[in-house]
Parts: sequence; C-alpha cells; structure tokens
Amino acid sequence: MENKKLKLKIQNFKNLFHLSEAILANIYYGFPSKKLKVIGVTGTDGKTTTTHLIYHILKSAGKKASVISTVYTKVGNQETDTGLHTTTPRSLLIQELLKLAVDHGDEYFILETTSHALDQNRVWGVNYYTSVLTNITHEHLDYHKNYNDYLKAKTKLLLSSKIAVINRDDQSFNRLNKALKEKNVKTLTYGFQHKSDFHIDFKQNLTDFNQFNYLAAYSVCKVLGLSDQSILKAIKSFELPKGRLDIVYDKDFKIIIDFAHTPNAIANVLKSVKNNYFGKKGRLIHVFGSAGLRDATKRPLMGEASAKYADVIILTEEDCRTEDVNDIINQIEKGIPKKFKVLKIQDRQEAINKAISLVKEGDVVILTGKGHEKSLCRGRIEYSWDEYGAVEKALKFLI
Repeated sequence: MENKKLKLKIQNFKNLFHLSEAILANIYYGFPSKKLKVIGVTGTDGKTTTTHLIYHILKSAGKKASVISTVYTKVGNQETDTGLHTTTPRSLLIQELLKLAVDHGDEYFILETTSHALDQNRVWGVNYYTSVLTNITHEHLDYHKNYNDYLKAKTKLLLSSKIAVINRDDQSFNRLNKALKEKNVKTLTYGFQHKSDFHIDFKQNLTDFNQFNYLAAYSVCKVLGLSDQSILKAIKSFELPKGRLDIVYDKDFKIIIDFAHTPNAIANVLKSVKNNYFGKKGRLIHVFGSAGLRDATKRPLMGEASAKYADVIILTEEDCRTEDVNDIINQIEKGIPKKFKVLKIQDRQEAINKAISLVKEGDVVILTGKGHEKSLCRGRIEYSWDEYGAVEKALKFLI
C-alpha cells in the first residue's frame, strides 16, 4: 500500500511538472497552435498509419502541413527523430515545432497523441481543431491501472477538440459518445458495421485493420473540407510508414516486419498475413517478445493471439529493460496452448537467425514489436538496433 501511495505521489509530481512546462512553453512560443488547424490522432493501434495518411493526403492536395508521429517529426523540409521509444514528445518540443510550423506558413499540424501525453498534461494548451480515435484495446494498464482510466485519458483529447471523430464499430463507442454528448462536443462517426457519418468501401486491396485506419484518415480529411476526389487519389499513392506490414524479403518465402506490440495488433496483423500472403502451402513463423517495465497483463494475451494464427512461435526479447527477459518470455508462453511447440531464444538476433533457418518454400516469417525503432533496451542501456539490418545478417547465413 505504501509503495502504491509513493508511486501515486511521484506520478502527481510528474504531471504537475509537465503542466508547468506546458504553460511556460505555450507562453514562450506565443500559443502557436491557435494559428494552426491541429489534428490529434489517438488510439491503441493504428495511430501512426492514420497520422501519416492524413499528412500524405493533405500534402498531396497541395496543403501546407507538418506532423509529429512515432516514426519522425517533419516541419517544412526538416525531418527529425521523435526520440527513443517516444510518440508524443515533451511540451517544450511540441510547442517549438508548432511555432516552426507557423513560421513556415503551415495551415495544418497532425499530432499523434498518446494517452500518457494526455494524462501527464504534455499537450496542455494545444488548440485541437479536430481529433480522431482509432480504437481502445488492451494496452498501458501498467500506467493507467484499468481500462476505465485508460479510456478517460483518451477521451481528454476528444473533449478538447472542436470536432471529434470516433470509430462507431469500436467497443469504446457507447461510453465515448455519451461523454462527448454530455459536453456538447460535435461528434462524427466512421465505421463499416454500423450506420455512420462516414462509410466508404476502398477499391484497393487493404488489410481489415488498415481499412479502419484509412477510413479514419478519410473522415478527418472530409471534416477538413477536402473532396472525395483529392482524398481517394492521394490514398492510392500512399505507402505505409516504415515498420508497418513491411515486406522486406519476397522470393521463395517472405519476411515481414511490423510494429505490432499489443494483443489486438498482433491478432490483426497475423490474421491479415494469413489471409493475404499465403497460397496452398506455407507456415507462419512468428518472432516476438514484450517490453519490460510495461503492461505485464497483456503478455499472455499476446501469446494467445499469436498461437491463434502462427504455426511456429519463437519468443525473444523486446526492450526487456531491468526485467529478466526469461520471466517475460514465460509470461507470454502462459497464453499459448500446451500442445504448441514454442522456441525460446533470448537474444533477438539469434531468434531471427533461427526463424530464417527454419523457412521452407511458401513460408512467411513475421517479426513484430520493434518495427522502425533504432534501439534495444537491455538493463538501463539503449543498444543500437536495426530490425532490417538483423534480417540482412540472418539472410547472409542462409543465402
């Protein structure tokens, strides 16, 4: 109990610190978001793809826009990293980039916004014109403690926007819609399974979960006043962000890199791979782990999701931090049926080597959890890591 009270005090202090920093940053940079149409994108899965697609559509339509996402920040022609394991940076950097966008003459700014940033006041003072929610599934319960608190954190973004766009088909819809109505926030919906304000069948071959991401981006751009013609034309030329369902080898077998690191994301991406990348033969070989010092309750659920679609599972490290990687692996394994043969290889490079050594013609190897990230945290040290380079190393031993 004393430990919980101490953690709560520390978190309250951090929130107060971030709020103070946000107030000072807004004052110092002159509340720059008031001179932009800021678009917030939040949700458990699909935030980054949706963020990048909105940015791509706006740029393709000739609009001046900037973006902050998990993959990078881009203001004008200047592209920089967001930071290690960071999606929404600290307020000082957010406000600086918003000011740079104003100075660049931008009209729009797309800000991928996490529940942590919302709860910690990092986006205090950001004047959101519209925001969109992709979904709310099992994640970050180490921080938010329960689903209700997680949902409340996400709701903060929608409540602070002039126009909120929400997923009609998501489990969170009824509660979100009620909260938004109580505060008289203009709310629009998108979806495929229920009657919604925005519904469109995309012609191109998209995975089921990306259909929702594309519809979310389409809906936001309609709110911004863009025509169907300009939106759909841009969608045709869009390429997924790095580390999102990225086919990096495609000959007699395939290797795919994806950032999926939640039970829902793993289930969706593996299901999609099964449905779209297999012929009459072939196995799905899945390599993954789970981050240390993060939501441990999701680990067996990740194992369960993998076992539902994968034929071979190799459990390995993913930023174990100060946790024992073998403990994490064993927790993931608890969700995998006993009859399922699981390989446990602590070192991620060795796990990838093993996966690729097992391939036969028609197989698909998928690596999830790291995607575009450039470091791997072991203990308290961030080691340089490149998932793409790891695949190249493994292929050298095979080819």
